Amino acid sequence: MSDLKRIILELGTGNDLYGQDYTKAAKRAVQDAIHHSSLTLFKSLDIDPMQMQIELNLAAQEPEKINLEEVAKELPYGQVSPKAVFGGLNIHDEVTDRTSVIVNAGIIVRLPLA
Repeated sequence: MSDLKRIILELGTGNDLYGQDYTKAAKRAVQDAIHHSSLTLFKSLDIDPMQMQIELNLAAQEPEKINLEEVAKELPYGQVSPKAVFGGLNIHDEVTDRTSVIVNAGIIVRLPLA
């Protein structure tokens, strides 16, 4: 990884308000992160976006409930290395007895640059 340079950090938050689906919330966090920018550097510098090494970090109260392979598919380019850790937030509603699941995503992109 020594020839790889960190060039992008994107952050996002996703939720599942009613189903307690951690994978759904994680996918929404990834979509939130990647839809806040337009990365023109690939065309501008004639770089193949498949060269990206992507570190996908997800934080949830129950990280083991995230299907990492499914969430990684939300990133259309590059080689994705997903991981889930404890974090995020669950908010319980005593009246409806439902828990809203909130997942945070941090996406780090590295490219081989001289």
